[in-house]
Amino acid sequence: MSYQKDKSNATLGAEVRQHLLSKGIETPINLDMIGVSDEAKMDIIEHHMAEILKTLGCDLTDDSLIETPRRVAKMYVKEIFAGLSVENFPKCTTVDNKFSHGEEFVLECNITLFSDCEHHIRPIIGVAHVAYIPGEKVLGLSKLNRIVQYFAQRPQVQERLNIQIAEAIAFITGSNDVAVIIDAKHTCVSQRGIKDTTSNTRTLSALGRFGEPDGHLRREFLANIG
Repeated sequence: MSYQKDKSNATLGAEVRQHLLSKGIETPINLDMIGVSDEAKMDIIEHHMAEILKTLGCDLTDDSLIETPRRVAKMYVKEIFAGLSVENFPKCTTVDNKFSHGEEFVLECNITLFSDCEHHIRPIIGVAHVAYIPGEKVLGLSKLNRIVQYFAQRPQVQERLNIQIAEAIAFITGSNDVAVIIDAKHTCVSQRGIKDTTSNTRTLSALGRFGEPDGHLRREFLANIG
């Protein structure tokens, strides 16, 4: 996913970052790189990626490899790690809540999720299920997808990713009642190390009434996602 500036909201992104920092759940950020342009970042990454490939024994004069360092740099900055920059935080349009009242919740299932494990920079592939009880405002449905994608597009651990999504939605919607489950496969487990290709990792973050261990909302949420 490439970001378009007319679909982003850097001010909201900065507010969400401060909220997550106050909770101690923001991704560790190199403050020296805040404000550095994408082009400058890509130049640095291109240089180091070329050195890595040459060290591995690749011939970067070959026509198949000569552009690889730049392609990787652009992919990192503009796509798979774009969620490290608040400049790329998605616009989050809301409408007046005329539909959901009391304990009725909005649930979006099977949101496609691609991330990268921060320990080995290998893909995490799965889905997220997101529910929240609206207050005065309802968040546009596609914005739930975009929030998931934004936090996924950075080096991650699944547990942190899960709570970041939940807390961000709570902050944006003003709802205390949010639940997020992520079900994903980690290629750092399947491609290396133990090389287990069958296991999934599931994590749950449940805020407010969804967090009540024996509450009916928690049971209803879990039942709805199967």
